Parts: sequence; C-alpha cells; structure tokens
Amino acid sequence: MSALFQPIDLGQLRLNNRVVVSPMCQYSAVDGTPQPWHEQHLGSLAISGAGLVIVEATGVEAAGRISWADTGLWNDQQEEVFASLLQRIGTYSQAKFGIQLAHAGRKASTNPPWIDKGGPLPDGDPKAWTTFAPSAEPFEQGWHTPRALDEAGLARVRDAFVDAARRADRAGFDLAELHAAHGYLLHQFASPLSNHRTDSYGGSLENRLRFPLEVADAVRAVWPATKALGARITGSDWVDGGVTPAEAVAFARELKARGYDFVDVTSGGVVPRAPIPGRDPGYQVQFAEIVRREANLPTMAVGMIVDARQAEEIVASGKADMVAIARAVLDDARWGHHAAEALGEPIGLPPQYERAAPPLWSGRTAQASLANAQD
Repeated sequence: MSALFQPIDLGQLRLNNRVVVSPMCQYSAVDGTPQPWHEQHLGSLAISGAGLVIVEATGVEAAGRISWADTGLWNDQQEEVFASLLQRIGTYSQAKFGIQLAHAGRKASTNPPWIDKGGPLPDGDPKAWTTFAPSAEPFEQGWHTPRALDEAGLARVRDAFVDAARRADRAGFDLAELHAAHGYLLHQFASPLSNHRTDSYGGSLENRLRFPLEVADAVRAVWPATKALGARITGSDWVDGGVTPAEAVAFARELKARGYDFVDVTSGGVVPRAPIPGRDPGYQVQFAEIVRREANLPTMAVGMIVDARQAEEIVASGKADMVAIARAVLDDARWGHHAAEALGEPIGLPPQYERAAPPLWSGRTAQASLANAQD
C-alpha cells in the first residue's frame, strides 16, 4: 500500500493523500483580484489527484505583493471573487484548498517575471510603491531602498495578516499557510543576512523570530481550530551567517507550541545569487527531514520532486509527511492520478475522464508500442 496515498490529518483537517500542489504565483491578477486565468488554473489543479491545493502567495496588503500582478486579500472584492471561485470548484473537486498569506517586504514592487525579468519597478513608474523591511537595505544593488518598519508599521503589517486570515476563512479556504521563506518579509526578519536591527526585533535568534511569531500568534487567534494552519519556513539561506537548519528547527518548535499544524520547509531567496549547490531532485528534502525529526511537527518537503517513486520514497522513509509538487504539476496536470497509477493505487479520475484511463482506453498501450518501435 502506497504511503503517498494514505490520508493525513493536519489538526482537524483530513487530506485524502500526501500530494500537495505547492503555491505558485501566476502574476495574472488585476488590483489583487483573481481573473479567469486563476479559475481555469486552479480548476485544473483541483482535479490533478492532489489531496491539497495551495493558492499562490497572496498579499495581505497592497504593499505586500511581489509584483503589481499578484493576488491580494485586503478588500471585499478580492474576498468575494475567491469565495465564488472556491464555491464553483467545490462542486466537482474533493481536494482541499489552502492559501498562502504573504508579504514580500523589500522584494516587493516588481514586474512579473516575463517583463524585465521580474526586476524592480523603476523610480517614477506609476505602478511602483514604497517597500518595507526590517532594515532600510535593498535586496541588491539597483533595487529600491525599503523603509524600515517602525512600531506603527509592524502593527499595520500584523493586523493586515489578521484581516487577510479572516477573509480567507470567510471565503471558504480549508487551510492557511504563512509565507516565512523565499526572502520575503517574515523571512527577512528571521535571517541575520537581512535583519540588522538593534532593537528587540534584531540580533539574537529569539529577537529575529519575535515579529514572525507575533504574526503567527495573531493569525492563530483568529483562524478556526477546525481548519489547518501552518507556515512555509526556510531550512537554509545557503550562505554563511544565514539561517541554518538548527534555526529552522527552533522556528518550527515555536510554531508547534503555538498550535500550528504543519510546516513546509524550503530554502534560499533572502540574498541574490546564493551558492545553492545544484538543483538536483529533492535537493531541499534534507531540511524537511531534519525539521520533522527534531520538531516533531507534520512537515512538507518541496523542491525538484518530480517522480512518483521519488515522492513515495520521501514519505515512506519518514523524511517528510507530505510532498509539495510545483512545476511538475504544471507540466502534467494529472500528476497525482499518474502517480497513483504508477504506485498501484486507484487512479481516482473524475468520472468524466475515466474513459481515458486503463482499461477503457487502449491508446496508452498504443503509445507504449509506438515508443518501443521507435527505439
């Protein structure tokens, strides 16, 4: 019996299997509001065979978006569109839906990646906005200098996370994930590479985690216990003097003590051109394994997980409780169904698609025969 296709409970939320569609920015929103692209994109992922689909990093305030084309959840219109979208998808999908609540900090105010390679909006661009960070230091040369968050700014951002969490709950999301990785605001506070404050929010690990944990506490206070709550954290900055796996474990333990149900362990992003040693399959799983073992909290592994048997080994061997699939599911929108087939589990296709699976469709055998003949 496949470990990957066993149910798992995240708090009071049960997932049908351990396959998770990772949040992936689509850079296709208008004023933070999802568009038809999002409906077809998420609707397709909803029948991918995954037990959980997490919606892309969604700004808790307008200044928290990565780019001007990111989704947001700071006003009624955005909430209503998300609610309508989830209601329609729920008529045909058994997958649970989560949302990643995010603030980009000093990595905000950019173009989408296919415009100027996703670089920062130049000064004077009508789409540009003021960015915020723990310290008034740009991401790299040529980027805007952020404004260091003062006491009022910290309170504003914390309250924005709370408001977005309430909206996500009302919209019908089953799960929320705080984005505290990839070099965005909460990660910027956690990392000594980007946090050079001299007050109670900088210096020691306890101080650097203070604001991320204040946000975590505030969101936990308003997020229903019947729904799952977790965080994406970084296992390593890949740079000397940055976040280490031991610090990731400490962060995860603090989240567990506060009633968080899971962590999703990734790496990098807080400084440009970090020397990540290759992009080999599963290159970040090592960090998930350490956090899972030492924090004893349900853990997702993510990063170049591309094959069903690779995913099965990660879960079956106890390296992680779940696998988060990203580009692989963009490439193969039925990744979960194909993984189930490869592992000898029921494929579970929607009935509308069953005639395209064995034994009702002989085309699969024909494809294999043609491939063998060409070889």
